[in-house]
Amino acid sequence: MQKSVITTHILDTQRGRPAVGVGVRLFKSATGSVADPQWQSMASAATNDDGRIIDWLGTRERESGLYKLEFATGAYYAAQGLSTLYPQVDILFEIDTPTEHYHVPLLLSANGFSTYRGS
Repeated sequence: MQKSVITTHILDTQRGRPAVGVGVRLFKSATGSVADPQWQSMASAATNDDGRIIDWLGTRERESGLYKLEFATGAYYAAQGLSTLYPQVDILFEIDTPTEHYHVPLLLSANGFSTYRGS
């Protein structure tokens, strides 16, 4: 399995388990500007049984720029019969060294979230 330059992992901290089946979309800014990003869709996938997406870009060339991960958290909680304060979580991040791997994890609960640069 090819590991893409951008990967993600979602941990449902409320349940203490990986968040399985969460829809995630990846976008790249056409302008590189946060004020007017003009998002272009690059890929979409759902998290696997370990809460990860590691193979969605395949061998696509690595590019610097502004990116966005869009997590469908509302649908994830609705499937469990729960509600959430955050029906969608968007994380913007910038790739400035395209030779490096960018892992963007999401720590998620129904009423909060956090992220960091993983390895």
